[in-house]
Amino acid sequence: MAEASIARVLIDSPLPQLDRLFDYTIPEKLRDDARVGVRVKAPLKTLGRLVEGWIVELTDTVGYAGKLSELDSVISPFPVLAPEVWTLARTAADRAAGNASDVLRLGIPKRHARAEKALPDPALASYKPSTEQLPVTHFDADSITTLLSQNKRAALAAPTGVVEVAPGTWVGRWAVTMAQLAAQTLARSSTAILATPDFRDQEQLEAAVAALIPADRILRLDARQSVQRRYGNFLRTHDGTPYVIIGNRSAVYAPAAQLGLIAIWDDGDSLYSENLSPYIHTRDAALLRQEQQRCALVFLSHSRSTEVQRLVEVGWLASMSPGGIRPPKVIPSANQVSQDRLAAIARIPSSAWKAARAGLDEGPVLVQVARPGYAPRLACADCAQTARCTTCAGPLAQRSASSTPSCVWCGALAVKWRCRECDGTRLRMVGSGSARTADELGRAFPGYRVIVADGDHQVLTVSSEPSLVIATRGAEPVAEGGYRAVLLLDGAGMLARESLRVSEDCLRWWSNAIALAADGAPAVIVGVGGSLATALVTWRQEDFASSELADRRELRFPPAIRVATLTGKVDLVTNAINQLPVEPLDVLGPVDLPDGVVRTIIRFDYKAGAAVAEQLKALVVAATTVSRSNRKPGMPRASQPPPGLRVHLDDLEPFVDL
Repeated sequence: MAEASIARVLIDSPLPQLDRLFDYTIPEKLRDDARVGVRVKAPLKTLGRLVEGWIVELTDTVGYAGKLSELDSVISPFPVLAPEVWTLARTAADRAAGNASDVLRLGIPKRHARAEKALPDPALASYKPSTEQLPVTHFDADSITTLLSQNKRAALAAPTGVVEVAPGTWVGRWAVTMAQLAAQTLARSSTAILATPDFRDQEQLEAAVAALIPADRILRLDARQSVQRRYGNFLRTHDGTPYVIIGNRSAVYAPAAQLGLIAIWDDGDSLYSENLSPYIHTRDAALLRQEQQRCALVFLSHSRSTEVQRLVEVGWLASMSPGGIRPPKVIPSANQVSQDRLAAIARIPSSAWKAARAGLDEGPVLVQVARPGYAPRLACADCAQTARCTTCAGPLAQRSASSTPSCVWCGALAVKWRCRECDGTRLRMVGSGSARTADELGRAFPGYRVIVADGDHQVLTVSSEPSLVIATRGAEPVAEGGYRAVLLLDGAGMLARESLRVSEDCLRWWSNAIALAADGAPAVIVGVGGSLATALVTWRQEDFASSELADRRELRFPPAIRVATLTGKVDLVTNAINQLPVEPLDVLGPVDLPDGVVRTIIRFDYKAGAAVAEQLKALVVAATTVSRSNRKPGMPRASQPPPGLRVHLDDLEPFVDL
């Protein structure tokens, strides 16, 4: 029976003024179940109703002189909020000027009563494989041992190529590297958390881990699971048994008191950026957790992000590269199309045409394109203006050769379309998507199977039979034995996007595709030169990351400095800037936005981050309180006053379209 009589509860609410602990007395009937970490219901006079929350602390003393309210009920006796997760959520929220409950909502799944009843007993037998039998291949053994035993931090350049981990199951060597790191961590009776950006990478990683570790020591945590399965696996993380936890961006919040390793694959992927407040990137959460629990931390990638490069250059991360594998054979190619008639139809340069021909004699050939669909953009055949939807003015596209053009934004069919500029009625295709490229290459290489892999056609693996695989960036399947050639088309088109990260993203997309090639197989990149082509040919992506970071420092762009985006009424934004505890490097804006609000960007140094976040959070609380007090009951939502001050730290959205 619990001896404490008072529970300190974190309310599960997005309101910033409720982001603190509330004290409640524990009634006698709840003394047995009211433990630290359990979900509870409690009255909140501010809202005039019962609210849910988590017990964070139990105590017998309180500084409040009045009468405390009682807890209403314990929703579940299972302590779902682990102490280490609470510490991480509180620290991450403070760094981002956000709410701890918003962070916890990402890491703690919804309750499922049936999963609680079906929870198995924790395994009693310890799993201790010999670490000598599980070397992390292609890396110096002593360095890896030091990394794991002394809880170091490192940026690892992933080995290229694919390997068979079970009969008929092929994965990238990067997945085997992560699995071997996890196996060694588990052998030390510690938990390993492995994060990947999407389900394609997760499938590879799960297959690699399953080849080394018993199934009962592997837990998967991601949003694609059923509610019961995810919650059941989440509860198992609390039983004290060391596990290998595999998931997406929220896996970094998984409970693990004896945490030995956090490994993040391809941290530059935009899927690691959380779209919900307080917008915490998985990389930042992993860095905070490593500091708190002193575990090993690994960022593994083929192409290093500028954020990781900055941490390497300041000495926070060690840099490690694999050995024993020849770098990929990358051939830059200009846009000079082959004189072969069929090759000209397929817009393939001579060098790429020869590589594809030779590769098809041995097995599958990968062709990466920029966009899905048939024609990613349509234009008026008379005036060449972009064809737009007559309903919402969105751009028109065509998904297949026989389909009716439709709007990319609202999906409306472009029936009886008429140009707003010249009143023309004829459309012409601009560019080639995956489907159109497949048609063209099917004619250029008759007799070979053509496979399309994109958002509409999810293909995870292909056989070793000769075939042409047309894939959009990030959707490339793994080929049995690796691709015999890789063609990277549309390079110039990918780079045409005006964005702070465009070069960095393109290098990462191309590197990941090239890494799927068989050892010694050629990769041809079309229409790309300069430092990007040099980085691929020499396979020294870290040199490009270093150069890119140097440019960001000169221009004062992230991640060389930190930024905060302030959105709200002009007086609130101006007041926030005037009350900053430090002098910002500069202030960009304000820029007018819809609904009578403005946006301003402030740039500041990393050392001022804690002070800036604390002050901005206080201003958000004050502005939100005033905004709620100005709302009138019964007033239509459209007539209500706009919300108070919105703060987004480390926001890259304003830099997407420069």
